Amino acid sequence: MAINPAEFIASKRQILFCLFMLSQVSNGHDKDAHTLQYTNENFSAEIKKKNHFVMFYAPWCGHCQRLGPTWEQLAEHHEEDSNVRIAKVDCTIESTLCSEQDVTGYPTLKFYKVGETKGIKFRGTRDLASLTSFINDQLATSSTDESDPVCSPPETVNELTEDTFEKHISSGYHFVKFYAPWCGHCQKLAPTWDELANSLRNDDAVSISRIDCTQHRSVCGQFDIKGYPTLLWIEDGKKIDKYTGQRTHEELKAYVSMMLGKNADEANQKSKNTDEGRHTILSLTADSFKHGVEKGLSFVKFFAPWCGHCKRLAPTWEELGKKFFGNDNVNIVKVDCTLDTSKQLCSEQEVDGFPTLYLYRDGRKVSEYNGSRNLEDLYDFVMNHLQTHDEL
Repeated sequence: MAINPAEFIASKRQILFCLFMLSQVSNGHDKDAHTLQYTNENFSAEIKKKNHFVMFYAPWCGHCQRLGPTWEQLAEHHEEDSNVRIAKVDCTIESTLCSEQDVTGYPTLKFYKVGETKGIKFRGTRDLASLTSFINDQLATSSTDESDPVCSPPETVNELTEDTFEKHISSGYHFVKFYAPWCGHCQKLAPTWDELANSLRNDDAVSISRIDCTQHRSVCGQFDIKGYPTLLWIEDGKKIDKYTGQRTHEELKAYVSMMLGKNADEANQKSKNTDEGRHTILSLTADSFKHGVEKGLSFVKFFAPWCGHCKRLAPTWEELGKKFFGNDNVNIVKVDCTLDTSKQLCSEQEVDGFPTLYLYRDGRKVSEYNGSRNLEDLYDFVMNHLQTHDEL
């Protein structure tokens, strides 16, 4: 039987197209093989059944794309975990759902406790160790396993690797244990180190971490580790001190308090040495915030003392305050989101990262500043809003 060339070519194209579509489906399936994809139809019903950690994202978002492989790895690690499910929602498709969940930027990561519809935002660094620690933190306060009479303490020590170490310690205060699994002294210290991390789990000022030097030798070589365990105090990526005291929980915790107190004293001394600076920046908490921003323009910096970007912005923010010193129509404000008196306020104001800069007019939020953080641009931003209002 003769074959029509045109029909043969059309048939071949159809077969190739089908194979291409199958490969695309396969690739998509492989890419998110462990992550659940939720929609407006099933979201509410599913999150009530189990604890959930959900990523709200947009496919075009660069930060989301970079987080994607880590999120899938997180899902794979918890695939056999009956306590939590790892999911994601595409906000370009499920825009109504994302709006209902107060998603204002991508990616937004929220933990939903079983039976609850209001999520708890994740505000840490987006590496596997930090994400896992956050999950354990939330599960520790969840009552999903009330039937289980044995409740072991959550894993609160950040387990670092060559891939995560540099980024993790790049800003803030860190107490790091460099160890080897075969080391007897390390094994003896292990439960005490876990206890230390657990006792400081709600203290955002310091991170308790560890790194296995038999697996990640380049990092340990970089810090000239000669024996195990070695305990280093690191600030903004730099080694500040080596701990040589007793390795009891009380002694270790006292050391952490001492190091944090030393930094606080230094910061207070700098503030005292800058007399003018004390009057140009208005420090507010939850109790004083509403009254503090109720009149005129208020440019507010929501920050965390351990945040490297916040530290770099601090002197510029002081200079900005000086520029508007004596102007009754403008307040330059800062809010420390790590204080117990401010955590709820920062959550209510939708502070998702540090520093976050919001402009308020007569108590109402009118704009978020996302431009360059140099003095000239910050000043121009406030002046433009001030002049626009005056012209009206």
